Amino acid sequence: MAARPMPNSSLVTYTRLSPNRTSPRNHAIDTVTIHCTAGQGTARQILNMSHFTSYDPDNGASCNYAVGKDGSIGLCVDEGDRSWCSSNGANDHRAITIEVSSEAVSPYKVTEKALAALIDLLTDICGRNGIKSLVWSNSKADRVNHRGGCNMTCHRDFAAKACPGDYLYAMEGDIAAAVNKRLEEGEEVTQEQFNAMMEVYLTQQREKETSSWSKEAWEKAASSGVFDGTAPQAPLSREQASLVLDRLGLLPEGES
Repeated sequence: MAARPMPNSSLVTYTRLSPNRTSPRNHAIDTVTIHCTAGQGTARQILNMSHFTSYDPDNGASCNYAVGKDGSIGLCVDEGDRSWCSSNGANDHRAITIEVSSEAVSPYKVTEKALAALIDLLTDICGRNGIKSLVWSNSKADRVNHRGGCNMTCHRDFAAKACPGDYLYAMEGDIAAAVNKRLEEGEEVTQEQFNAMMEVYLTQQREKETSSWSKEAWEKAASSGVFDGTAPQAPLSREQASLVLDRLGLLPEGES
């Protein structure tokens, strides 16, 4: 099943999109994969690491989100795209992947702020993507085959890795329980939260480049003055539409 377009989390405090991604993902989001960074840092510091910022089709890496040691949350790959994170394309096409700042040595412990932010982020991701609950299993076979509704996987499921580290691995069930409790409570979205989510969505739309199928038409419209040449995928308001129609000479002349 193909992915449906979804806005990213409004909890994001820093964005640096990685070139290491597959766009779009080919499966609806129904899984989460928590990783550890094996080194402490803020979300900004994590996303500015060279293996995230430099395109490498063979060894490049990315994630959908990064959670910093201070609780900051970074966006690395849009939710609508697949990150290169878990050594398994099929998993990453269906999963939101999250790198969490951790200590550099086993058991790769994370800070309380990072853990709290991770739970906030997971609750937000599940709520927006229609994931009713997180289901964890200590069985690798259950996780990779999604048995019993299991929708939490690990990097170690697909490669010879310690990730997400024994600290987070031992807490996966508790993390799921904390997220599920919040989902069950069904907290209503406040107007302020809705406005914040809409602003994130609109900003993302304004920053998108022209689609390949419309590039020629867009360039014609911009060169002829119909549009100013910026934000090709931004929403069009009624007043903006009226201005476009007027520039095209499709509106009647007003009375002098």
